[in-house]
Amino acid sequence: MKVSVIIINYNTFALTCSCIDSVLVHTKGVDYEVILVDNASSECAPALFTQKFPSIQCIVNPENNGFAKGNNLGISLATGDIILLLNSDTYLTEDSISITANKFISDKQIGVACCRMVYPDGGLQYAARRFRSISWEMLDLFRFILKVLPYKKRAQLMLGKYFKNDFNTNCDWVSGAFFMFRKELLQQLPGHKLDERFFMYGEDHLWCWQIQQLGYSNKFFSDTTIVHINNGSTSIEKQLKLRQTMLAHELLIMKERKGEGISYRLFALIYGAKENGRNAIKYFWMKMTGKMVNYFPINPFNASMRY
Repeated sequence: MKVSVIIINYNTFALTCSCIDSVLVHTKGVDYEVILVDNASSECAPALFTQKFPSIQCIVNPENNGFAKGNNLGISLATGDIILLLNSDTYLTEDSISITANKFISDKQIGVACCRMVYPDGGLQYAARRFRSISWEMLDLFRFILKVLPYKKRAQLMLGKYFKNDFNTNCDWVSGAFFMFRKELLQQLPGHKLDERFFMYGEDHLWCWQIQQLGYSNKFFSDTTIVHINNGSTSIEKQLKLRQTMLAHELLIMKERKGEGISYRLFALIYGAKENGRNAIKYFWMKMTGKMVNYFPINPFNASMRY
């Protein structure tokens, strides 16, 4: 078994070098290759990566056409049986790649696998998720109801922020920061590649749903941990634009899953109200503190796949 590690770089030379170095240092229990895709960075010459790490392949993409297309470009040159999409702002502290890849040997039904993730300060990240639904949204709104359930049942029901990432479990979708799957699985997807409709954000959710539709189970494994820096923008305007994009993508995925009937429209109403309400609170808080943001809530019933 061989693992092809695909890393996308866009103007993050230092972070990407740290990521690559951690892979080379800690990956011992499996054959692997590292394929770096530079998405038209202007920070430095991509050749600096191969000078620093002669064992890796570096693909120079002439334009930044998004996370999904960049990964598909890397996958097109991959020779491994297993593909790992690894964010450039992650780093390994143990042999997480081998530990996770070996899960595929004993379980042929694994679609996508992800491992535990923490911030550099040790804070937990929510790597395992449930697909949103009307019932999930209502339980999240009235979360006191969940307190009657034992922790493990509550965690498996909701995942995300309700889950301490302290046991292995099936999940609906996982974080794209560490996204592992069999290469042969791509032959069952449209176009024999990962869906490229989203430029950025929400791809992991979409891909997991498509893979689950093929009959595979997506898995979260708690027995190995990586660090995901995940530094968000300090600009409230950028944060709100990001949340708008994520909300829109969530609605588009729900529309694909459920169609455009009453169920979808009710979900869109509840979810859109929750998210736009949260964003409005952020906006007015920043307005009160003197930082103006040009932000307008999106119409949750006017979602389009053109991204």
